[in-house]
Amino acid sequence: MSDLPPHDSSAQPDPVDSFEEIIAAETGRDPDLAVIEAGSRTLRTQGGPPGADVPARPADPEADMALREVEAELATRWGETKLEPSVSRIAALMDVLGEPQRSYPSIHITGTNGKTSTARMIEALLGAFELRTGRYTSPHVQSITERISLDGAPMGSERFVETYRDIKPYIEMVDGQQEFRLSFFEVLTGMAYAAFADAPVDVAVVEVGMGGSWDATNVIDADVAVVTPIDLDHTDRLGTTPGEIAGEKAGIVKQDATVILAQQPVDAAQVLLKKAVEVDATVAREGLEFGVVGRQVAVGGQLLTLRGLGGEYEELFLPLHGAYQAHNAAVALAAVEAFFGVGSQRPEPLDIDTVRKAFASVASPGRLEVVRRSPTVVLDAAHNPAGARATADAVSEVFDFSRLIGVVGASGDKNVRGLLEAFEPIFAEVVITQNSSHRAMDADELAAIAVEVFGDERVQVEPRLDDALEAAITLAEEEGEYAGGGVLVTGSVITVGEARLLLGRG
Repeated sequence: MSDLPPHDSSAQPDPVDSFEEIIAAETGRDPDLAVIEAGSRTLRTQGGPPGADVPARPADPEADMALREVEAELATRWGETKLEPSVSRIAALMDVLGEPQRSYPSIHITGTNGKTSTARMIEALLGAFELRTGRYTSPHVQSITERISLDGAPMGSERFVETYRDIKPYIEMVDGQQEFRLSFFEVLTGMAYAAFADAPVDVAVVEVGMGGSWDATNVIDADVAVVTPIDLDHTDRLGTTPGEIAGEKAGIVKQDATVILAQQPVDAAQVLLKKAVEVDATVAREGLEFGVVGRQVAVGGQLLTLRGLGGEYEELFLPLHGAYQAHNAAVALAAVEAFFGVGSQRPEPLDIDTVRKAFASVASPGRLEVVRRSPTVVLDAAHNPAGARATADAVSEVFDFSRLIGVVGASGDKNVRGLLEAFEPIFAEVVITQNSSHRAMDADELAAIAVEVFGDERVQVEPRLDDALEAAITLAEEEGEYAGGGVLVTGSVITVGEARLLLGRG
């Protein structure tokens, strides 16, 4: 670890000193919430003031065939939407593999939106401080190998296949002992943890698949637990209120961990802080212990000033758009500071030049990603109302479109009406389509909802995604060569990934 602040135990703050200040700051909120927060330890310091892209298919025919064979075998297992809420199968796999997930420290990330971008920022920061990293995220944009990254780059296809084949006998052993076979996501989780141990990595950055308590990733005891903003999604499995959903996501908060909380609805914050009290976890909250001090739109991204656990970090260029990415950056910075002990064992902030270098290198494919000009085509994987609202705000802030055409293909299990309503104010017209996934909502069914939201005259239906893209680009060009028309492709990670391929990326 280079450029880390020296340890100085004499400068550790006394959290008791700040309890009255915390309660005073919360007078406009639920008084029970202030009491819960006062009962938990907090991180406060006394200190002052583009990267990897998604991989393409292997160029070598034999390597491509081997990867396709693995993908075909994985496809025979339960998909990511079919769940049996238990960690028994993944725990059994970890047991026969020798508990690889316990051979390195981890940062565990849950929440509704922003998890993957936050994970990529955490990975970039850790890598900038010369740590070997492993990152596990889901779903993938184009290639399954994106899900497992080593040293900031997706695992190569040959290594991916090799990892699968290495643990396949153990997978089959566990399959034979359990009521249900390991699922697609459980096998990939086992592969990630095994690959990280084999590398070996200095730290793993792990994104929850769904929920927290019974998610397959939750066989790690992470030193740092991160909770990005919680909103309504997967309500059939996680709960119908932010508070209920937070109850599931709080399962990643372990004994004596440090919890980094993004801004949350009050009922979700209550649940998360109560869990922190129960397990004696240390808490840092956006807006109190850390946060966004200032942000300016810049060419290719934004310029940030962040308040971290160790003080202020100025002039941080982030090559991603939108206020929500600034908040993700604040959360990522606080998580890495907590991992290094800033705010507890170490009073000084992280080296500012290293932090600047890390943030300037961040890429997040499929998140307000410009893939074409004249007209401008932007891809964004927003798939629920909260994500769509954040994307709509960012598009309005960053792009000066005189006419924006939406291309929307969504999954059938999502709140598509809420998603469409979030985009209605910024779309002049919308082209409804569907992706190739079995989860995709039928284009005609989605169009019927779109007509209710936009009106019949603003909705066009093109079931094939390539036709939808062509139709949207034609509509955007109607104002002429020098007009400000644009296209936003959204609604699903799968839709974005397929559009990315059709538009020649990856």
